[in-house]
Amino acid sequence: MRVLVVDNNVELCKALEDYFDRQPDLEVVGMAHDGEGAVDLIQSLEPDVVLLDITMPYLDGLGVMERLHTLNLKKKPKVVVITAFGTDNLLSRLMALGADYFMIKPFQLEVLAKRLREFAGTVPEMIAPEGAAALESRTSAEQAIVKLLHDMGVPPHYKGFSYLRDAVLMYSDEGYFAGGLTKEIYPALAKKYHTTASGVEAAIRNAIVAAWEHGNTVYISRLCEPYCEERMPTNSLLIAKVAEECLGS
Repeated sequence: MRVLVVDNNVELCKALEDYFDRQPDLEVVGMAHDGEGAVDLIQSLEPDVVLLDITMPYLDGLGVMERLHTLNLKKKPKVVVITAFGTDNLLSRLMALGADYFMIKPFQLEVLAKRLREFAGTVPEMIAPEGAAALESRTSAEQAIVKLLHDMGVPPHYKGFSYLRDAVLMYSDEGYFAGGLTKEIYPALAKKYHTTASGVEAAIRNAIVAAWEHGNTVYISRLCEPYCEERMPTNSLLIAKVAEECLGS
């Protein structure tokens, strides 16, 4: 799989190149550190996948996505957005522009490589655990998530507590495909709990606000660093970080 890496962080680009080039099925064919350079390389190299940062000089990631629609490309690459700013509005806009997948920084290189292989259909099917083993695995995951939510100070009597627990499990099972929260996870939870997708989103937000204002703010900040700092994390960022912490997703 031919990969173009686009990020203004030169060290990250080098790390990605070193890791991918050690994989037998992945090859970094080029790197760009600004949006204008990315557009030029997409046209000349025709990569299979573009790893695209959002915050870049000259032309940002949104601009690159918009420019792709104006190019006469023989083969449109898959676009994996890698960003530290995982707001729901931003992800929804990127989805509308044609992004195929999102990875919230920081991410694990192994997980990123797995997602790229899924795009190419080269991941061998795993035999799903059955019976008692599957139940034990699911129960263990739920217990880890519940403990972390308690440690954060999320009030267990809030509806958002249950929604957060289930959202993390769904995130871990499926990954954050384009618009995953607003297009997949929120509606699925709304159906399960007989409410609306907007109600799910608001309940999760209320639970996070309660934890941030009355719970363990230091713990939440550390969990979401460096992208949270002293600001309350977004729904998408918190769900992603809890999944990573509890389940290695």
